[in-house]
Amino acid sequence: MRVKVSLDLLVKSRLKGWGQRPPGVKPRRGRESWLRGRPSEDETRISSPFLKIPGSTRLRTLPDGLWLNFGGTFAEPFVDILAIEACSTIQNLLDKRSRFAPSTHSMMCLCPTEWLLAPITSTDPTPRWRTTGVIPHEPFNDVVIPVREMRVLYGLKSDHYKGFARHQLPHAHEFFVPMETLTEENSEDNPALRELIARTSMSANFFSP
Repeated sequence: MRVKVSLDLLVKSRLKGWGQRPPGVKPRRGRESWLRGRPSEDETRISSPFLKIPGSTRLRTLPDGLWLNFGGTFAEPFVDILAIEACSTIQNLLDKRSRFAPSTHSMMCLCPTEWLLAPITSTDPTPRWRTTGVIPHEPFNDVVIPVREMRVLYGLKSDHYKGFARHQLPHAHEFFVPMETLTEENSEDNPALRELIARTSMSANFFSP
């Protein structure tokens, strides 16, 4: 358990260096508004966004990393997400994959009021809700927004990664990376990792002359 906690802390520490926009991600069509939902800033100690199914008050999905790209209108908002999951065991991978598996029900993203009211960073005092472009006024309650599209990047230990790459077939929304690459210092500057994350962008599905 001590090793697992240390891995979790290391992953989250590295992900905090990725900023408010995932490194390498390509612009989508139309307006964009990226915010990092998880991990939160150390000094805030406030609740962070999480994923859920409609009407559920339990079984929340709390990814190690969660980036939100808000879009739509005041009347019909949505959010596209990039989730990062570090998996220390195969069982852990299977559990996390099941949470993001294609389903007939919707996935929702709950953004806590205190998170929306808090400044983007310690150096940018702008309240997060103002940057979303889809929340018309200062929120007094948690805001629940439907997830339009999701991509998930799984970090696997070296032997697990090699075995998965050789024997398994990812779903269309899944991407995989060795844990060592995910947790290396300044991972956000790794060209190969940035290229992989670029392929998570919806714009990567379209021809670009």
